[in-house]
Amino acid sequence: MKHDPIASGKRKAVNVSIDTGVVAAAREVGLNLSQVCEAAIRHATKAEQDRRWQEENRAWAEACNKWVEENGLPLERYRMF
Repeated sequence: MKHDPIASGKRKAVNVSIDTGVVAAAREVGLNLSQVCEAAIRHATKAEQDRRWQEENRAWAEACNKWVEENGLPLERYRMF
């Protein structure tokens, strides 16, 4: 099982407002609203963390790419493919 760095393993009751039609449809097909909400929040959090990392590290990544364009890959002569 993969470790989830944002999960604490603890639970906290929260109030969430969800469209009644969405709730009814989810219950009709047997979805667990708590699990679905938690998975969606986990996914959205990870996506935002990734977006922020890319934004914060854009200059570094561009500098690395420019260096490789100008100098080639450092160990390219040893590549077998």
